[in-house]
Amino acid sequence: MLEFLLCSVFTILPDYLYRLYAQGKRWGKELTTFSIWYELRRGITACLILTVGLLTAIFYYHPTTTNVTSYFRTVTILPEKGGRVVEVLARNNQRVEAGDVLFRLDDTRETVAVKEARLRLAEIDASLVVARQDLAAAEGVVRTAEGQMEEIRDQLTRKNDIFKRNPAVVSAAEIERLENLLESRRGKVVAAMSNRDAVLARLEVLLPAQRASAGATLDLAEVELSKTVIRAGVSGIVEQFALETGDYVSAILRPAGILVPDDSGVEEFYAGFNQITAQVIKPDMLAEITCFSKPFAIIPMRVSEVQNVIATGQFRPTDQLVDPQDRPRPGTLMVIMEPLYPGQAKDIPPGSKCIANAYTNNHDLIASGNLSAGAYLYYHAVDAVGIVHALILRIQALMFPIQTLVLTGH
Repeated sequence: MLEFLLCSVFTILPDYLYRLYAQGKRWGKELTTFSIWYELRRGITACLILTVGLLTAIFYYHPTTTNVTSYFRTVTILPEKGGRVVEVLARNNQRVEAGDVLFRLDDTRETVAVKEARLRLAEIDASLVVARQDLAAAEGVVRTAEGQMEEIRDQLTRKNDIFKRNPAVVSAAEIERLENLLESRRGKVVAAMSNRDAVLARLEVLLPAQRASAGATLDLAEVELSKTVIRAGVSGIVEQFALETGDYVSAILRPAGILVPDDSGVEEFYAGFNQITAQVIKPDMLAEITCFSKPFAIIPMRVSEVQNVIATGQFRPTDQLVDPQDRPRPGTLMVIMEPLYPGQAKDIPPGSKCIANAYTNNHDLIASGNLSAGAYLYYHAVDAVGIVHALILRIQALMFPIQTLVLTGH
């Protein structure tokens, strides 16, 4: 309507003034309700054509959309394992810091497991002490066996010397008995050394490995115990948190609530523009928004990013081929906007519904001096008609409360 009224000033109004003053036609005589089309057909036709052209230029070079919102991230409050709630330390709508305890689960089984693991670790430490004593005893047995073997060896050496000088003093049987006894003592030394090596291997290999395994078991038990204490992963506001002592929560059956992180969705707006504007909307393009949650306010924005894909074109591999006719909606061009001046949209709650206008700016192209006269006038007109869309956005901002509170009664 605003565009039509604007165009009528340059088409219908001059045509009417010409009929009135040049041709002398008056209302109620030559100009009536039934003759108005015939008399003003040139002006009306030109007005319609100009209006359609103006609307096309405005909506193409200065696109608008009502699909604007500030998406925010939520973190589901879930325990890593199911359990019965024994203590609730947070309440709904409470702000928490990262690491704050929200609630605790029954930890009887996990506490027993930790205690058992610690006792097992203490048992292995005691075994290490005993093994050191066993090693000392084994070392003593080895030294005793080696001393006995050296004693027999000395006797055998002395008897051999005597036998060589006077065979009548020492018999061959005595020599053979000492040789057999030496072999027996040598075997005892080998057995004692093997026993010492076994004790040493138990002390240096087996028991340390068992202790490491017991330590890992203790660590695992303590991790399982820590899972019974549910903490906030990020700083934010706890929402939909209606947990009571005795409730059963699990990652599958029932979450405990939702945590909305700080600054999630603040001053970051996502707009879905018509696909036909894909060649017009570019990063750093200027825009404006007005939101339902902050009426009578126009916030200047900047296009920070343009998504390079259309969301409706995505698919997941299945056992059926994708048929394009099953996608009736064409989808929109996702555009991410942020306030031109930081802090202006900080009081807009995340998730708010908004309306956005984006404005094409050809100032640099016009100032370059490389345009023809026709192109120069055309781009001047494109930039100038942006004020029409800006005016419409401000009218919408004024009408929000009336439409919502008066006309719809919500």
